[in-house]
Amino acid sequence: MSVWDALLKMVSSAGDTLAGFVEAIRTLFEGDPQTRQRVAFSIAMIALSAKMAKADGIVTVAEVDAFKDIFKFPDDQAKNVARLYNLARQDVAGYEAYAEKLAGLCAMREQNCPILEDILDGLFHIAKADGLIHESEMAFLGRVGQIFHLTDDHFQQISARHVHADGRDPYKVLGVSRKDDFSTIRKQYRVLVSEHHPDRLVARGVPQEFHAIANDRMAALNAAYEEIEKERRAA
Repeated sequence: MSVWDALLKMVSSAGDTLAGFVEAIRTLFEGDPQTRQRVAFSIAMIALSAKMAKADGIVTVAEVDAFKDIFKFPDDQAKNVARLYNLARQDVAGYEAYAEKLAGLCAMREQNCPILEDILDGLFHIAKADGLIHESEMAFLGRVGQIFHLTDDHFQQISARHVHADGRDPYKVLGVSRKDDFSTIRKQYRVLVSEHHPDRLVARGVPQEFHAIANDRMAALNAAYEEIEKERRAA
């Protein structure tokens, strides 16, 4: 079953509340954990994007375009996606309650869970689309990171890929120190590239339609490594 077939099934049976969709994830795909994971990821991106848009009260054209960039849906599914997006914006439940449910995607509330990092990366991608991550959006992203059990260091590493008013710090992007020797930095870079390979995303339930997130992340990792390599060679 494709993500879009699954979403269509949910829209027709989940009712008119976000809680209904959350419950539908659990019940409709109980015997198909792979589809359940992919649908949960899709709904997380739609719903939290809507909640983030509500956080600063403004939905810009650039943010909508960025949403479409990472959420490539067929034309015949536009109404279903729009319905879920609007439900999330109108739902009286706060984003924190919903993020808590999504944190359950990872067993035993593990720290720095990869699929939750994927969701947060997508939210950063949308937030920065208008050229500026607003204070309210940053507070939203930080709180989601806490609920997702991301350590402060790991959240800062994710943030460094997207927020760099004074220039991107390649060391923060790779999660290394300027004091580290180059072999240590190269090893960390290779670990990150392996962790974020498209095949790994598929394995952890990220739908293929969302691989723009991975492409954006890989571009940031590659650029950071190349900058450090050039700097070290010059030194």
